[in-house]
Amino acid sequence: MEFFAAGRPEVRITAADVGKRVSVRSLIEHGPSGERFTDTVGVLTSWDDGVLGITRRGGENVRIPESVLVAGKTVPSAPARRRGPAATYAELARASSRAWPPVESERLGDWELRAAAGGDGGRRAGFTRRANSVLPLGDPGVPLDEALDAVRRWYARRGLPAYVQTATGAQGTQELLAAELERRGWVREVTAEVWVGALAPLADLPVDPAGVELSRTVDRRWLARYGRKGVDEVALRVLGGGPSVWFATVPGAPSPAGDGPDAPAAIGRCVVDGRWAGFAAVEVDPARRRQGLATAVMTALARRALDEGASAAWLQVEEDNTAARQLYAGLGFTVHHAYHHHRAPEPAPHSPAAAGDGTP
Repeated sequence: MEFFAAGRPEVRITAADVGKRVSVRSLIEHGPSGERFTDTVGVLTSWDDGVLGITRRGGENVRIPESVLVAGKTVPSAPARRRGPAATYAELARASSRAWPPVESERLGDWELRAAAGGDGGRRAGFTRRANSVLPLGDPGVPLDEALDAVRRWYARRGLPAYVQTATGAQGTQELLAAELERRGWVREVTAEVWVGALAPLADLPVDPAGVELSRTVDRRWLARYGRKGVDEVALRVLGGGPSVWFATVPGAPSPAGDGPDAPAAIGRCVVDGRWAGFAAVEVDPARRRQGLATAVMTALARRALDEGASAAWLQVEEDNTAARQLYAGLGFTVHHAYHHHRAPEPAPHSPAAAGDGTP
């Protein structure tokens, strides 16, 4: 990383560069192996009271005092992609939202408020944060304070916590909004990544998917392997929603007790949407792992998606799912961006948000 001009380090950024991607070098007091400097790359999200706030690709916000700043410069908004299909953040965000659709939604300017609430043991609960969060792709049309108040009221009326989904790490992502939410006390609860890859190499793998059954509808067998419990009618609407949905099943051994559906050895889900094929719910019986079943499921789904005209693929994986990350990397997928769900702080008693009064 080159910071030097005419042999001297230079700080070539100012508070006017907030919102831009930067690279900075700063002093550290007790670095490993005697190191004196550390480098930070990300979006400059604040520069207040002598402290810089920089949001890294994965969503972590780093605070750096001006007093330890040695050098800094702006850098291109996103690094050049070495492999995989080109895609904008907004394109992928819309495709992934269509592939996991809410039961109801409402517009607030360029924000989409999404909900898929169902019963859960007598409680009101939402089926996944993805289907129960705001997707903010632009201007809400009102000041941020008003927008967030409207969001909290909208979810409160549905008995749901208010979440805003943000993204970091690619051109057009929302580092500034994410940092502002955290400054206001919204808590980042979950971080995952969106990976992309070419579809044809996956479909061309030398795998025999003859044992993979494909269906347009989800059945009791598929649900017996699905990791989420308490799937109700609302969840089934989300799972079955999307432009062109396919479910994959690898049959497993019959149930020893014979009193329930046979849990498949592996399952998967794919939604074909124009040039995109979105993979999800790829799950394998723990006793059958490392037998190539996940690859067989994805290959079978990829071939069907290719037949429908798709050419690129995306999927979502959580940061700590090491096995899945190794699988997807081996299949040619790479990280495109990270996304996060920020939960609203608890409202004060008797506040409009707590009572669910008002309208968006």
